[in-house]
Amino acid sequence: MMTNGAAENVHAEIAALLPRLRRFARSLTRNVHDADDVVQVAVERALTHIAQRRRDTRLDGWLFKIVRNAWIDEIRFRKRRGEVCLADDTPSVVAAGALDEALSIRAAMSRLPEEQRLAVSLVLVEGLSYREAADVLDVPIGTLTSRLARGRQALQSVLQS
Repeated sequence: MMTNGAAENVHAEIAALLPRLRRFARSLTRNVHDADDVVQVAVERALTHIAQRRRDTRLDGWLFKIVRNAWIDEIRFRKRRGEVCLADDTPSVVAAGALDEALSIRAAMSRLPEEQRLAVSLVLVEGLSYREAADVLDVPIGTLTSRLARGRQALQSVLQS
């Protein structure tokens, strides 16, 4: 059982991770509203099951995995109901000077297959190690490395053209 101070500390750590969780969820769902919903579900699950977290895992990696699993659950639910997931065309809020570059990167990222987009998001954007990202995606590290290499190459090709 967690002490009150430990619980407050975990709550503060989760709150600090919210921007990263939202960014990853947007990459995953490709829709800002779905991303916010998935993050809310993931945080609720994390707080409910915080005692199940292994102490040798990083909190961010654990939460990224919960976000991914929450999205998988949502997709399965929608398939049962016959709903379709649509990409959101609304650009993210970006500083005016970086808008063109951010839109180019976002467009390039959206062209990547999901498996490559998620690998790039977790490693290059969120800063997870290869091992942590592989764990979040439930793939061997070699598979993650391959997806990341193909994703980097595809991004470079798109951004240089």
